[in-house]
Amino acid sequence: MSTPSSPSATEFEAQLQSWRHHLHRHPETGFNERRTADHVARVLELLGIEVERGIGGTGVVGTLTVGTGRGAIGLRADMDALALTEAAEGRAHASLNPGCMHACGHDGHMAMLLGAAQLLAQRRDFDGSVRFIFQPAEEHGRGAAAMMADGLFERFPVDEIYGAHNMPGLPVGHIATRVGGIMASEDNFVIRITGRGGHAARPHMAVDPLVIGAEIVLALQTIVARSVDPGQPTVVSCTEFITDGIRNALPTHVTIKGDTRSYAPEVQALLARRMRELCEGICAAHGASCSVEYTHEFAPTVNWAQCVPVAVAAAVEVVGTDRVDDDVAPMMISEDFGAFLRVVPGAFVFIGNGDGDSPGAVPLHNARYDFNDALLPIGARFFAEIIRQRLPRREA
Repeated sequence: MSTPSSPSATEFEAQLQSWRHHLHRHPETGFNERRTADHVARVLELLGIEVERGIGGTGVVGTLTVGTGRGAIGLRADMDALALTEAAEGRAHASLNPGCMHACGHDGHMAMLLGAAQLLAQRRDFDGSVRFIFQPAEEHGRGAAAMMADGLFERFPVDEIYGAHNMPGLPVGHIATRVGGIMASEDNFVIRITGRGGHAARPHMAVDPLVIGAEIVLALQTIVARSVDPGQPTVVSCTEFITDGIRNALPTHVTIKGDTRSYAPEVQALLARRMRELCEGICAAHGASCSVEYTHEFAPTVNWAQCVPVAVAAAVEVVGTDRVDDDVAPMMISEDFGAFLRVVPGAFVFIGNGDGDSPGAVPLHNARYDFNDALLPIGARFFAEIIRQRLPRREA
């Protein structure tokens, strides 16, 4: 591990890659990131940064203060991996934990933030405090809330917070963001239908919940098509259909699971209401019963207007104007960073992982995905540049 002495650009890139590959080999799922948190904390401590562990379970916060400035800026990376088996024949840094891999690039996000910590510890070209926030359990939308419930912003106050995510499909090193909603909320639903099972040859004696469930799956698509304002981006997706039937027996129970994506609280409320109305009405028409469970998992990620220009200016400084998009189209994916932005001003950006046929274009959450190491110094310098701009060093 490096010390705060200044390495060459080649040495810096090699260090970032070493951190990233180590983290990739040892993935851990949400709230189990103990080895990951220990590694992050050790690196920060070697850089001379004050470290607090166990925030919100396994979260880590490092604080670096330079000068006498009262300002404080938060920089955040997520730590958890996915419960996927890596399909990476010949990949030297492949996961050593069966059934677990960094399929979303959080290993790279951590390495970028550690790189920013190293740059800032070396240069000390700012005046104020930086909070390096390493968050657990992003994938299921629980880690940000856990850290805040543990007093994150009371114990480590910040004026603003910034985050980034690699993005396959965006050219390598391009940085994109926008004012307002950049990623959607995610709500989950579970619909349980109870009919009356029976012999497959005598359906008239049963109340077939499978047919009722199929009707409900189709009817749910009319919520977006006919109940939501076309100007409001919305998605309703049924992702699981489970029955207790067998080849020659009609089921008694059907469970439909899925999720919805949107940007506005009023749309979330509309989706929940119409879903219950449709399910209850269809089941009643067929003589069945049902229950609908609708839960809010992720808040939408809504960038603050005053913070986006900061992120854009830092991005331009690092990659140039022609590689920065300050009005990217919003995406329907979700990010736990949105929970932070509900209480603290800030902004979130995408950093291109690769497009076309390049290896970096493999989709997130794919068993063959890998973070593009070429982004590591870009992300590290982007984060460091935000601090240089937001906490400028005072002239003597």
